Amino acid sequence: MSKRVYIESYGCQMNVSDSEVVASILAKDGYVPVQRAEEADLVLLNTCSIREKAEYTVLQRINEMNNLKARKKGLKVGVLGCMAERMREDLLEKKKVVDLVVGPDAYRTLPELLEKVGTGQKAVNVLLSREETYGEIEPVRLDTNGVTAFVTIMRGCDNMCAFCVVPFTRGRERSRDAESIVRECVQLVKDGYKEVTLLGQNVDSYKWQPTASGGDARTDSTRIVDPRGRPTAIVDFADLLEMVALACPTLRIRYSTSHPKDMTDKVLAVMARYDNICKYIHLPVQSGSSDVLKRMNRGYDRTWYLERMASIRRHMPDCAISTDIIAGFCGETEEDHKATLDLIREVQYDMAFMFKYSERPKTLAARKYPDDVPEEVKGRRLSEIIETQKEASAARLKNYLGQTHEVLLEGVSKRSAEHLYGRNSQSSVVIVPRIHNGIELKPGQFVAVVIAETTVGSLKGEVVSVIERTALEA
Repeated sequence: MSKRVYIESYGCQMNVSDSEVVASILAKDGYVPVQRAEEADLVLLNTCSIREKAEYTVLQRINEMNNLKARKKGLKVGVLGCMAERMREDLLEKKKVVDLVVGPDAYRTLPELLEKVGTGQKAVNVLLSREETYGEIEPVRLDTNGVTAFVTIMRGCDNMCAFCVVPFTRGRERSRDAESIVRECVQLVKDGYKEVTLLGQNVDSYKWQPTASGGDARTDSTRIVDPRGRPTAIVDFADLLEMVALACPTLRIRYSTSHPKDMTDKVLAVMARYDNICKYIHLPVQSGSSDVLKRMNRGYDRTWYLERMASIRRHMPDCAISTDIIAGFCGETEEDHKATLDLIREVQYDMAFMFKYSERPKTLAARKYPDDVPEEVKGRRLSEIIETQKEASAARLKNYLGQTHEVLLEGVSKRSAEHLYGRNSQSSVVIVPRIHNGIELKPGQFVAVVIAETTVGSLKGEVVSVIERTALEA
């Protein structure tokens, strides 16, 4: 009989993508994914360490596994991902429910580790790698809508931002073979997917160079050519974007996440050139104060960031921009906080992820700076940031009123079975009636929508036509 595995993902899109790699590795060992932990022989929690609250949520879930184990004899529980690397001793010693701890670069060893667990032992592998990309593994798509998918293009991070634990949990940057990325995207099109998001901790630093042994059909003994036939020594992120856009002209392309210090005009030019590359950029600023950015070790200041904003607008006036903001980082003053509020008003972000600063072990900030902003001050500043961003988001959404947007339908609206939801190129959620001209619309269709109304965080509109998406011209 097949063994059953339930994988629960926490945190970023990278973890969702990793879970699909894990499912593929385990499928070769006879495991079949199931939708509920109660149905499984093996439960794997793919975890996040980016904030203390994220870890607390997972620890609570691990405690819940005690009750499930008591009811289900033989159930095994494993912890994957960033918490596995950061808290391996505590997870194995203090959380008796955990049988298996595996870090982000050790998923290939899961079959061997599970064999060890089967003999009644605990198993752990959290070794980081300078080479592992899982590039040749075809993911098993989990909890998919059959419309959108993730493709990881690189792993790890070389940026030592003072607040961030990622370099310690995911290791150094390494880029995946560009040809394998293109092949995966082409296969997604064949499988009926309509949109892909290219993932990396810092996609703008993607770099790939074919080895001397080959592996790239466009390679001679000394050089390669870029997607437009020009000689180049290396494939950068702009080249990769263009390769995917050309190879998959009917596929919508998104990417995440960018770093302000690395985003180039070359990338922006490629985005502007191809209609199937979405006009949306997630560009985390973290703070509007140059002094705070310096302590954060972000590698840019306020002036640099605003210049990047201006360049985006020059290349793509209709481009949507979202960001990450941390309230109450070490040493942040009221003046620093006001600089952040002013930046939000100036940039007019479409959307933002906003958090209170949470000290993370091993980071530069934990070693060098006191966490000296009181919790109540952090909370008040975060509330002011959220309110300021709400005003910016509402203003941005109102700009879409009366416009016609191409929307990719993704599923049934949570609030009404009579409506579907999708996203436009700018990643705004758009709600439309399920019936158009007496015909039921379905997820995976592209439709032209006239925006008629804005709500908190979304748009509503009327479908004017169904779009048959064909090869797009550069």
